[in-house]
Amino acid sequence: MFRRHDGPAAGHSAEALRLVSLHKTYGSPADGTEVKALDGVSLSLPAGSFTAVMGPSGSGKSTLLQCAAGLDRPSAGLVVVDGAELTAGGEAELTRFRRRRIGFVFQQFNLLPTLTVLENVTLPLRLAGAKVSRARAVAILERVGLGGRLRHLPAQLSGGQQQRVAIARALVTEPSVIFADEPTGALDTRSAREVLGLLRQSVAEYGRTVVMVTHDPVAASWADQVLFLADGRLVGRIPEPTAEAVAERMAHLGDLYETAVA
Repeated sequence: MFRRHDGPAAGHSAEALRLVSLHKTYGSPADGTEVKALDGVSLSLPAGSFTAVMGPSGSGKSTLLQCAAGLDRPSAGLVVVDGAELTAGGEAELTRFRRRRIGFVFQQFNLLPTLTVLENVTLPLRLAGAKVSRARAVAILERVGLGGRLRHLPAQLSGGQQQRVAIARALVTEPSVIFADEPTGALDTRSAREVLGLLRQSVAEYGRTVVMVTHDPVAASWADQVLFLADGRLVGRIPEPTAEAVAERMAHLGDLYETAVA
């Protein structure tokens, strides 16, 4: 069973995500292949917040997201999502937890091509064995501007529309945290802005917590704060970010890393 780490609120924790000294190592020191993807990352994110995670290629961004979302097991450390310790349960229990409490939005949409828009959105409920409310799914699709596309297949939609379907799919289970991995990476500027607005809306109107990995300073500026990774370590933070401030900080990440490890 997962261990509970309850905050002050009953039922749901006021702390949406906590990582404590998270390490992830690939390879082996014995043969010289060891790589430290995460090197002691600790953070706490409140419920109802939007956080962007940035860093150069190989900094550990995607590994951080995968470990925090329960898609990969850390080598050491603690992961707590909505008061439940993910590192304490077995694989079957972890899968059930992800289906109920965690939403995902990926760069490549990950929609099933043979299912309609509505069927793609309700799929997480079916997989979780939960009651499927067609009315709720339709209402969410209407909120993301796709109320007239319920019977369309993914191939009949633009990239931006497919990503909106993915966001609706992430919202339908009423998750505690939505993890988004480069959600605007495959989109044009207008579609990217619409998708970021929907993620922002999921925080403001639905009270969700969003953690987004991105390489784009403009995308990061939609978040409440930006966290910076370098060589598997947290090396900086900007609250209330602007695109200009984020770009400037990214240009000096090497200096920040040297300061952090000194």
